[in-house]
Amino acid sequence: MKHRFDYDLAVLGSGDAGGEAALIAAKSGLKVALIEANKWGGSSLNYSNVPFGALFHATQLFKGAQAGIKFGLSSSNLRYNYPTLNNWKNVALRRAKANSKKEFEDAGITCLHGNGHLLSNTEISVNDETIRAKKILIATGAGMLDTGIKIPTNLEYWLPENVLEILRPPRSIFIIGAGSTGCELAQYFSTLGTQVIIADIAGRLLPREDEEAGQVLDEIFNKEKIKVLTQSRVIALEKDGMTKKVIFLRGGQEKSIRVDEVLMCTGNAPHIDIGLENAGVKFTRNGIKVDEHMRTSVKNIYAAGDVLGGHSSTDKAIIEANVAAAQILGRGKAVVDYRGVIRTTNIVPEVAEVGDTEDDLIRHDAKYNKQVLPLNIVQKANTSDDTMGFIKLITAKKSNKILGATIMAPHAGLLIQEIALAIRFDMTTDDLANAPHLSNEWSELVRVACEQV
Repeated sequence: MKHRFDYDLAVLGSGDAGGEAALIAAKSGLKVALIEANKWGGSSLNYSNVPFGALFHATQLFKGAQAGIKFGLSSSNLRYNYPTLNNWKNVALRRAKANSKKEFEDAGITCLHGNGHLLSNTEISVNDETIRAKKILIATGAGMLDTGIKIPTNLEYWLPENVLEILRPPRSIFIIGAGSTGCELAQYFSTLGTQVIIADIAGRLLPREDEEAGQVLDEIFNKEKIKVLTQSRVIALEKDGMTKKVIFLRGGQEKSIRVDEVLMCTGNAPHIDIGLENAGVKFTRNGIKVDEHMRTSVKNIYAAGDVLGGHSSTDKAIIEANVAAAQILGRGKAVVDYRGVIRTTNIVPEVAEVGDTEDDLIRHDAKYNKQVLPLNIVQKANTSDDTMGFIKLITAKKSNKILGATIMAPHAGLLIQEIALAIRFDMTTDDLANAPHLSNEWSELVRVACEQV
């Protein structure tokens, strides 16, 4: 007896990975159900990349105008209007079609809003309904990591997904977590005049990025009067009248700081509480296990995006979604390839990384060369007075093949793109050094660095 299925494919999660794969499958003729528990389009569209990108652009302009005095520009009366900033963010969200299922429905996808829970390897419950699908893609993303911090039930704190909804910036804020998100929001609030304290259990800012980036950012934060507390573990939050008290351990001593607001940027844990055991899917608390084709331990179930654990990235999720979709559609043996995936931190100056970090290579006992050069090796840094930053190239010991790079500079995300291509196609520093680059522009930074290697 043949099994009867409601759908060819059911996708749990409509974010970068799930939404992409659902659209590919539907446009290829499959009958697709897309299940979303929160906002349509996922966290990147609704909570992080789009809304923060809009606000970051505005505060960049504000920050640049403030710095104009050194060029002879008058900015003494410069102010901002936060409700108008919020309105601009909302305009950007509307343009990006945030929390909209129209694109999915226009592609013929059945959109189901609710918590999807696996009952078997083909059955999913959504609210009070049960659907059956021949194949399943899990793309449920990730949520806040359990930090073990003692927090009273009546104490409110902010998360990255709701902090951009506030009506006005606080006078002071304590940010727990100094990774990319924590550092981005620290500089954002500081630019708006908030007194910022940022803490992390690690020994430096941006602990997952190359060490030089954290060192330069520490100098920048010091100039911007952002208080940095590294090697500090927050153990408790308490209410203290109209303020909040943050209790932390540093240098073997218990200390505390009173602030108006607290923001948790402690990282994410995969959303795996969806009945995986009912379907026989293997997983750990760090995420779902998949092979190079994005297939789980169950042959008709795939997974992609933040639910896999590891470094979060829109680009990484889209790569995984495309591989999973190709497998679901039976289009050969597509294999996931992360070479050239760029990681960015949206601060001033921007940080962009690609390929292996030096820490990665040290852990694998690899032989390599590195070159770290300041921005003032090119004239653009001097003419714009942007000298805080660097370019770092990591190359193979004998071949000069580019293994990894970090750029901390204006437009770093654009500048590193050609290095990403070089890594993906096994190019050397000679290849990039000999390629034409526009003189007296930031793009010259890559050419000069490659020449000096």
